[in-house]
Amino acid sequence: MPENVLLYVEDEDAAVFLLETALKEAEIPAQLYRVSDGEQALAFLRKAGAYEKAPRPDLILLDLNLPRKTGFEVLSEVQHEDNFRDISVVVFTSSSLPSDRKRSLALGAKRYITKPSSFDGFIEAVKEACSSFWNGRPR
Repeated sequence: MPENVLLYVEDEDAAVFLLETALKEAEIPAQLYRVSDGEQALAFLRKAGAYEKAPRPDLILLDLNLPRKTGFEVLSEVQHEDNFRDISVVVFTSSSLPSDRKRSLALGAKRYITKPSSFDGFIEAVKEACSSFWNGRPR
């Protein structure tokens, strides 16, 4: 079975390292791509500029606090473009604010997961984020 394509939109290098490690620990087969701001995320999806050969992601893990365009702006644009509306987006952020959760879900996020502070919790959160969104192919 081919690996699933995961786009991680995250500006913190440490969080990306944690995700890579968690995917390995959880034995989640994924081809991971990372962009570090909202504008890059949209360019990746639109195959623009340096991302002209980017694959279509099966799942987007989206941080909210991003430079250039916020996670909310990315989520809104993804949901308003017909070509991207069927891509599952999970907000994966440090924010535990109920207003951020509510707004993210209203904008079309499939799930809202607050990043745990422990590594074991992080692995479980990654499993939760990835498990049921691989193009309808549960792990």
